Amino acid sequence: MLRSRAVANTILVVGSLAYDDVQTPFERRRNVLGGAACYFAFAASLYGPVRLVGVIGDDFEQSDVERLTRKGVDVSGIERRPGRSFHWSGRYDYELGAAETLATDLGVFATWRPEIPAAFTDSDLVFLANIHPEIQLEVLEQVRGPKLVALDSMNLWIDTQREALSKVMSRVDVVSLNEGEVRQFGRTFSVLRGAREILALGPRALIVKRGEYGAVLFTKTGSFWAPAFPLEKIQDPTGAGDAFAGGLMGYLARCETPDDAHLRRAVIHGIVCASFAVERFSVEGIEQLTRDGAAERYRALREIVTIGAETVTQVDPFAAVIR
Repeated sequence: MLRSRAVANTILVVGSLAYDDVQTPFERRRNVLGGAACYFAFAASLYGPVRLVGVIGDDFEQSDVERLTRKGVDVSGIERRPGRSFHWSGRYDYELGAAETLATDLGVFATWRPEIPAAFTDSDLVFLANIHPEIQLEVLEQVRGPKLVALDSMNLWIDTQREALSKVMSRVDVVSLNEGEVRQFGRTFSVLRGAREILALGPRALIVKRGEYGAVLFTKTGSFWAPAFPLEKIQDPTGAGDAFAGGLMGYLARCETPDDAHLRRAVIHGIVCASFAVERFSVEGIEQLTRDGAAERYRALREIVTIGAETVTQVDPFAAVIR
């Protein structure tokens, strides 16, 4: 029996803060808080201390920064610059599986090169959100020996920055991509073949996000599939993958030495956080999530998920003991 840390490891997230215009078949919202770093930070802050590095423009409301501080997120790494903040506009159809991007205005994010504050360079875990692979590499040069590093990426970087992306993948512990991106990187129809190619670069694990079908964890010794949490209503899928990453890294921050069993449990935590994120527009669902709410939904998966030879029924995600 492995006891969890009394105090969670610190988590550094480097990524975007944004305002989104979101259309679904049911509703439309304008100028709602978004960005990968926001979704991640709200989810990960359930588990332990989060440090956020990002950039915002003149139009970014201070009240939205304070929403993060109320969750205990250290926002001293957020840089405010003259100009417009990152804005994204997208539309979903009834399948809600993928967004159609209508407009993207990078604003101050376009020329931003992250400078990690000295107080953040000793962070225990690092999450590199979906930013240019060369910038991800620059971040890794600024942190001192993190215990675990994970990254997210996208089809654009696979297509245009494959060499840089391969390099940064070789330096991290966990890679997170969706199915199409894994196939694209592997130049294959087979997710399994694509996963093998990515793992051959050096990461310890690949997590393949499958939307409404859950997620698959691949390691060099095996794989693990977990379903999405069944929901009657989905309001806004934006940020689901980043909330997933926040839950995953948040759980790992509470482990002394994460092994493959912990990685499997971390996937379940990610799925729980993602399920709350999609139930409301913008970050509202994950922002309002409590530990009790997450634990209740975690327990609801006990009957349908098995982690190796051990069922989730033996694991209380927020108890002092990790079995």
